[in-house]
Amino acid sequence: MTRTDTPPAWDERSQLTTFLDYARDTARAKCEGASQEDARKAPLPGSPLMTLCGVVNHLRWVEYYWFQVVFLGEEDEGPWTDEDPDREMRIAVDIPLTELLQQYEEQAARYRELVTGHDLGAAAKRPIRDGLQVDLRWILLHLIEETARHNGHLDILRELADGQTGD
Repeated sequence: MTRTDTPPAWDERSQLTTFLDYARDTARAKCEGASQEDARKAPLPGSPLMTLCGVVNHLRWVEYYWFQVVFLGEEDEGPWTDEDPDREMRIAVDIPLTELLQQYEEQAARYRELVTGHDLGAAAKRPIRDGLQVDLRWILLHLIEETARHNGHLDILRELADGQTGD
């Protein structure tokens, strides 16, 4: 897998989408070659949901939530419930890591098209928690931050699982 954080052009859209793709590619790279057994391990005693599978599934569903539910205003059909708000991480250990990564990549391709078809200043259909109307630009920035932060978690989980490290 070839990863780059250098955009093909220097306009704002190219820079934002390149960084989000770079963060996505990094998440996939952190998981490359991990065994299914290691992908299900939760090595942090205080974080029983923190597994490679759980983080990848969380990233997938976070993008779903921000693009489809908040930006497009669709009904929230995510796996979480009021009783189990982290369910996407809990159920992930029952899904092969390769399948989770494939779903994440297929979804990313759809969202690349969605972003291409909208102005960065387009307002989301739903307000966020504090009632503010964010725009597509804010959502992209938020997803870059969220994915990059979770890449740090994937890095730690992978090293604890099988000693694999990388950039």
